Amino acid sequence: MQVRYVEPIDGLTPRQVEVLRLIGSFCDSQRYSPTIAELASRMHISRSTVFEHLGELQRKGLLATSPGRARSLKLTSSGHALLDRLGGCQPGENTEPASGIPLVGRIVAGLPREAIENTESISLETCFGLGEGLFALEVSGDSMIEENIEPGDYVICRRTNVADNGDLVVALVDDGEATLKRLYKESHCVRLQPANANYQPIYTNNCHIEGVVVGLVRRL
Repeated sequence: MQVRYVEPIDGLTPRQVEVLRLIGSFCDSQRYSPTIAELASRMHISRSTVFEHLGELQRKGLLATSPGRARSLKLTSSGHALLDRLGGCQPGENTEPASGIPLVGRIVAGLPREAIENTESISLETCFGLGEGLFALEVSGDSMIEENIEPGDYVICRRTNVADNGDLVVALVDDGEATLKRLYKESHCVRLQPANANYQPIYTNNCHIEGVVVGLVRRL
């Protein structure tokens, strides 16, 4: 994210303004607050640095949180007022925020052909649809690499408690841990199948489906 302001604003550093903006936009779009880990990942800084910024924003009365509760960060009325005041675009900037990434045309992976510029945009919503039932997870581990799902990828999931045989699912198993596997219903249990010869299938009678994978996002 690029920081617009380079001078302190109302006693805030540019980074603190960025944190405040990110929390506000995240809460508006997701209807819940980000975690410290999510803020650190999006800003490409350490969790301890995020924690310090959050402490300053709370001290200045712009941010509130509930100790002991996850996802409890929220802007105070003063925080909302500050963002409203800073929300105006600078001269020459577009007054409408970009909706996704511009989709400027199509390119073939075969013979060259003329590229025709387009004026559409592409976003997760245009690819996978709108609705509160969608969520994303960052992949950790290599148990699905033979299906070209690698660590650091993001899987886009549709929230559901049911799945068909062969669906790629997010499942909670006996130990309460979430796992990404292919689901197969067998006669007396459920088999969660990895896509890596180094891993064994998980057989369980206690499997709770959290969602079905509908897409994959990868940063190259």
